Amino acid sequence: MPNLSSQRQDPTLVAIGGAIRRIRKQKKLSQEKLALLAEVDPSYLGRVERGDNAPAILTLKKLADSLEVSMTELMADAGL
Repeated sequence: MPNLSSQRQDPTLVAIGGAIRRIRKQKKLSQEKLALLAEVDPSYLGRVERGDNAPAILTLKKLADSLEVSMTELMADAGL
């Protein structure tokens, strides 16, 4: 079933998801490994990286910590 949320593909969510994906790949982590480290579901992480889901601030913090970057670095990479 398609995601019909009004937030789907919001430019801010796409930017954050892209930053997470870029940093994850730079660190040579799979989605599964990052999801395990951050204690999130791998399919949820995939949706976050595509900009289909708006992660809560605490989830973003877990992802940033698992990527060994600060929230500031993550937002800067996203251009925000």
